[in-house]
Amino acid sequence: MIKKTKIVATVGPASQSKEVLKQMIINGVNVFRLNFSHGTHEYHQNNLSTIREVAKELGVRVGILQDISGPKIRTLELKEPFELKSGDRLDFYKEHIIGEKITPNHYKLGINHPEILNMLKIGEYIYLYDGSIRAIVVKISNDKIESVIENDGFLSSNKGINFPDTRINIDVITTKDKDDLLWGIENNVDFLAISFVQNAHDIDEVKQILAQNNAKIAIFAKIEKFDAVENIDEIIKISDGIMVARGDLGIEVPYFKVPNIQKQIIFKANQASKPVITATQMLFSLAKTKNATRAEISDVANAVLDGTDAVMLSEESAVGIDPANAVDIMAKTIIETEKNYPYNKFSIFDDFDETDIMMRSSVHLARDLNANALIALTSSGKSAIKMARYRPNANIIAAAHSEKTLNFLSIVWGVNAEVFVDGDKRDLTDLIKDVVDASFKQGFIDKDKTYILTAGFPTGVEGSCNLIRLLKKEQIEYYLKRVSPF
Repeated sequence: MIKKTKIVATVGPASQSKEVLKQMIINGVNVFRLNFSHGTHEYHQNNLSTIREVAKELGVRVGILQDISGPKIRTLELKEPFELKSGDRLDFYKEHIIGEKITPNHYKLGINHPEILNMLKIGEYIYLYDGSIRAIVVKISNDKIESVIENDGFLSSNKGINFPDTRINIDVITTKDKDDLLWGIENNVDFLAISFVQNAHDIDEVKQILAQNNAKIAIFAKIEKFDAVENIDEIIKISDGIMVARGDLGIEVPYFKVPNIQKQIIFKANQASKPVITATQMLFSLAKTKNATRAEISDVANAVLDGTDAVMLSEESAVGIDPANAVDIMAKTIIETEKNYPYNKFSIFDDFDETDIMMRSSVHLARDLNANALIALTSSGKSAIKMARYRPNANIIAAAHSEKTLNFLSIVWGVNAEVFVDGDKRDLTDLIKDVVDASFKQGFIDKDKTYILTAGFPTGVEGSCNLIRLLKKEQIEYYLKRVSPF
């Protein structure tokens, strides 16, 4: 059984070898994530080259997602780690200082974005070390913010800080990010994941950089801040896809709200026909062991049932003891869950344009005729994505004349076969012949089975889907025998 929910896997020290990457693809990886919070351009270049080499050898399409680090707020250097106790005083200075212990139960430190301290108010919380230590602001002065620690914990240099009550309003694209974006453009990555998005303006800024460099890369907004949740509708509208990044999100909002937020964001993304990734600690135990917990398996299954397009491995595949095993466990969980999947979602989504109606009708028809697959002849990929949002039980075959389009569809639910066709042909009948020829030769279609094909005329025009065609044995044989005038 072919899984319909896709797998995104992070490449790191544990998975950068050719042998491991090959086995990860065989086990079910659809997209590899390059995490630019770590590593040099040379490091990522080597990994990218190896991934593309392995994918070519295996004859499969694998997408590349570049995850931009963004303005991660961290503590500056400490003279020595702080052993903080509940009730201790911790001062955040508005200048770059080396952190140190002043007196027993009194500490001071600096942060890499001190301008944020001017936005804090008394009574607001500060979380340190990725949420493990909580402090409350008790006094504000010209040179520092005074806080009181509310739980015990160890704090060392360069640890993450979150401000869940504060609208920090800083530029999410740093100088480093701009350099990394240029690397991604030069190396033709398929997806950009933008960290710490707050609103639509942050995505628009990335789009401007791409436009200035004549680049077209799908932008995925990472939802990991409370204000991003509040602005989710405008973010979904301007983005090409969404990532529910539950790590920082679980610090920015009360942790018990994360499951419902995940479900709401996935539904909204599905409604808007935007691919959505569910990420962070899905099989976290596999970073150190070879067996996932029952709760982790249920977490993956729950995300699949929620309607996510893809689930993601982070530490599990980047630094875990057996990345290929992590992929295998995730793939098997997806396949088992999809045996009980709520396919054919016809009544829960609104129709926003004619293409929505056409795709809903094609999925209806595929179900009623028990079609083996749906074939989307698409220029931009949108018709295949809109087809996928109804979650058909039949597989989706995407046919396009753009490698970029087909690469983008590597992350879309249910699209498990891709066919490249000649973009110079404008005669619809001959384009369909090419699709049938290629699909038959690659083993995607069988003469004795039924298929539903959608296409648009005039060809090559985005959003022009206006044809639904039934393909059975007689029609398939007709196209295979037809002689093209070109």
